Amino acid sequence: MPETLYDKLMKLFLNRGFFFPSCEIYSDAPAGFWEYGKLGVLLRNRFVETWRRELVRRDDMIEIDGSQIMAKQVFVASGHLESFADPVSRCQRCGALHRIDRLIEEKAKIRVPERLRDEEIEALLRKYNVKCPTCGGGLGPVGRFNMMFQVRVGGAGEEAYLRPETCQSIFVDFHRIYMTMGLKLPFAVCQFGKSFRNEISPRQSLMRLREFYQAEIEVFFNPKKANDYEKVKTVADYKLRLMPRDQEVTEMTCREAVESGIISNYLSAYYLALIQQFYEKIGLDKKRLRLRQLGDDEKAFYAIEAWDVEAETSLGWIELVACNYRGDYDLSGHMRVSGKDLTVLDDGEKIIPHIFELSMGVDRSIYTVIEHNYLETQNRRVLKLPYFLAPIQVAVFPLVSKDGLPEKAIKIYEMIKLDFDAVFDDKGDIGKRYRKMDEVGTPVCITVDYQTLEDDTVTIRDRDTMAQRRVHISELKETLSNILSISHSHGV
Repeated sequence: MPETLYDKLMKLFLNRGFFFPSCEIYSDAPAGFWEYGKLGVLLRNRFVETWRRELVRRDDMIEIDGSQIMAKQVFVASGHLESFADPVSRCQRCGALHRIDRLIEEKAKIRVPERLRDEEIEALLRKYNVKCPTCGGGLGPVGRFNMMFQVRVGGAGEEAYLRPETCQSIFVDFHRIYMTMGLKLPFAVCQFGKSFRNEISPRQSLMRLREFYQAEIEVFFNPKKANDYEKVKTVADYKLRLMPRDQEVTEMTCREAVESGIISNYLSAYYLALIQQFYEKIGLDKKRLRLRQLGDDEKAFYAIEAWDVEAETSLGWIELVACNYRGDYDLSGHMRVSGKDLTVLDDGEKIIPHIFELSMGVDRSIYTVIEHNYLETQNRRVLKLPYFLAPIQVAVFPLVSKDGLPEKAIKIYEMIKLDFDAVFDDKGDIGKRYRKMDEVGTPVCITVDYQTLEDDTVTIRDRDTMAQRRVHISELKETLSNILSISHSHGV
């Protein structure tokens, strides 16, 4: 069987230390937990920095960092204790428990709606003759499995839960943020951090994890003014790649989408535009990107309107961001359960703000960026990330490991390493060192040669074009800054 692109990338991840399974030296280590190595951490940090620059700072958002363990009542109010459950079925032969909607989707190549009833899922099991992937045995009745991790807090063992999403911190902190920051609707609160879901059958590395990173944005607004806020009209003529229900992908402006009723209001269109622009900027192929509208049987239980930002990969279309118009579901629920007043005054009117959400899966977004930018030729494997995303920005090489070239190269490395993520390498053939850096996406390689000893110039090589030019050491930092900035992200 030929090696797939996913297989090639997994080898790259493992061999170069991007990502690897947690506790992999133990045979009984549970699936769905992955570690970030050096290159993975650097890439993730640059991804999040870009998210902060292109979304958080651009829109004047408030960023918080909430607790990962939260009180039981939070999830009573949010509906997670009642509704946050996946359909499962146990093999009648080997006893393995499986998330059954995923098995059906893989076998039948269809989408199983989120709100499908258990008896309807069982009918699909019979129709497509889905068997246990472990032993081939028959599958039993469909049941429900709540995905939250329960913990016990303190000596009394008080019931609490690891958060299954980062947004609940934002909702329960809403009133304090509103009061202390002196805010006025609309405003957005965001958070980057870890969430935890007890997935039945996690698979495909970063695609489905039990412990994962999210970058969530919650926009609070007055629904009566959703078309009137001044900033939302700034994207009126920007074209979205929309896939309305039961239709093909079409490009239309935000204005066209709102006026035709495909998107319910300008505020939603504005944030859909921001998130699409973000993914274009970080290197996703726009032609393999879409905003798919979810039907009533697919939407989350709290959503009035829902769009998924999806990208096409070798594994199929992958959901990267859930974009949900949540109405006043969240604040009303927390008001009811907590007994606290979460209303605000907007132009003298007392209201419960509505919420539009952008809930991003960071790990799967990073995987998708890598796949969309990985290229192979006859003798090169190149990770053509935008330069500002590259985990290693600069590599410094001596041409050969003698005649004082390594010592000169180390001095240059020491000179730049506090300003750039750089590496020094003097092992092996210079051509192989270039290829290694191409494979992990390093935009610039600096080579110290014999001419350097004469005139203090070095060769800088561009990853994408392989073009080389000489730069004086005194100009090196400024040259690198220009090359690696977001506005000059390709080409030396």
